[in-house]
Amino acid sequence: MKHGIFIQEEATALTVPITGNSSVQVVIGAAPINMAENPAELVNVPILANSATEAKAALGYSNKMAKGEYTLCQTMYATSNLFVVSPVVYINVLDPAKHKKSLAESQYPVVNKQATINVEGVLRDSLTVKNSTGAVALTEGTDYSAEFNEDGHLILTMIAGGKGISATSLTVSGNVLDPSMIKKEDIIGAYNPSTGAETGAEVIRQVYPKLGIVPGLLIAPEWSQEPEVGVALAAKAALLNGVFKAMALVDLDTTKATKYTDTKKVKEDSGFTSKFCYPLWPKAKVGDKVLSMSAVVGALVAYTDAENDDVPSISPSNKMLGVTGVCLQDGTEVTIDQDQGSTVNSYGVATAINVNGWRLWGNYTGAYPSGTDAKDIWFPVRRMFNWHGNTFIQTYFSKVDNPMNHVLIESVVDSENIRCGAYAPDKWAGASIEYRQSDNPTSDILAGKMTFRQKIAPYTPAQEIENILSYDIETLTNVLQGGE
Repeated sequence: MKHGIFIQEEATALTVPITGNSSVQVVIGAAPINMAENPAELVNVPILANSATEAKAALGYSNKMAKGEYTLCQTMYATSNLFVVSPVVYINVLDPAKHKKSLAESQYPVVNKQATINVEGVLRDSLTVKNSTGAVALTEGTDYSAEFNEDGHLILTMIAGGKGISATSLTVSGNVLDPSMIKKEDIIGAYNPSTGAETGAEVIRQVYPKLGIVPGLLIAPEWSQEPEVGVALAAKAALLNGVFKAMALVDLDTTKATKYTDTKKVKEDSGFTSKFCYPLWPKAKVGDKVLSMSAVVGALVAYTDAENDDVPSISPSNKMLGVTGVCLQDGTEVTIDQDQGSTVNSYGVATAINVNGWRLWGNYTGAYPSGTDAKDIWFPVRRMFNWHGNTFIQTYFSKVDNPMNHVLIESVVDSENIRCGAYAPDKWAGASIEYRQSDNPTSDILAGKMTFRQKIAPYTPAQEIENILSYDIETLTNVLQGGE
């Protein structure tokens, strides 16, 4: 029972926008997971890292990051040494249950109560360790402790009171990871209909429901140059979780495209013609490290967006890559000037040119030059459409199943016009949304369907700036005659 005067506040009709990270990288490849506590738990699952340091702690790190090695470490390196940016989602396909080889039984000297197994990829749970003096088996945790050093080598430290405390050498055998056993099929992945298990790129589907993050960029360093892998990533980017869109950064094979004029044929032969992919050539070089361009550009794009209020309206083209050079797979350096770079761009491929430092050069998606629609051929415009669509879905998902009345219509229209207006004229020229009766016939209303019509106007990049010079004879004549 109530008695008196009461006030009840109603929630504001405008919806608070949910702004996710616009360019979260989802990277597929191999990591030295033997350095983690439970390697088997890190296979074909999405791992979120809010920093490169966190990624290295969770997945391990190695400077061996070429094809056949630990390719996920390319992104760890790029996001810590070239552009400090996060978060990144990693999908490791290296499975210690099948991608392994034997560690031949060998003796290792014990110095200052420690023995170093100077081999990378050692699987701790597979080790057989013996005191070489008496061939006595040693137990981890009782006779010795084990930890990895910065080189990825396992250090065995003898525990006081253990059976190895007086050992001068140890006999060790077991298994080590072998990333060279990974095939493109492991990266592409599969879905097992009987168990529901997903592997490789199929795991991308789990990123949003598990982590609450919409992927922005799909990357597979050293692997996207395989046509089947690059095409699979572009197909995933076109439709994630049935509703979201992303961009796949794909590399051209530099063993086939050895000079700039080869890029047209290699791109077309690879099938990299989707509007949801961004083809790149050649590879990047930082000192003696050779990196896939996709790993470097992924970090650059994420950094550029973060510096732009997390809105992908700015093209990464003409931004510094932070690399010391570009090269082919075998390390052969490539020198690309603006003229050659523009030729590569005309094929719908981005590259890097050296203008007081190496810069990314190219605004087109894979859809160019066969496509003509501005929203599909321009990389920043395509990403703005992706980002806006993804953000709209997340912002108004809570409205689904609400009564389809004028309150709902006005809430969406008013909220969206205000939200979009905040980005004009800086991030885009403008945007508007409306609810039209003609788009919502009675049959749709009875079926529970409502349709809005929205227009957005992202800016195209100023790819060509031209200044027309002419000889001003009149000014010249006036000056000369006036001086007589």
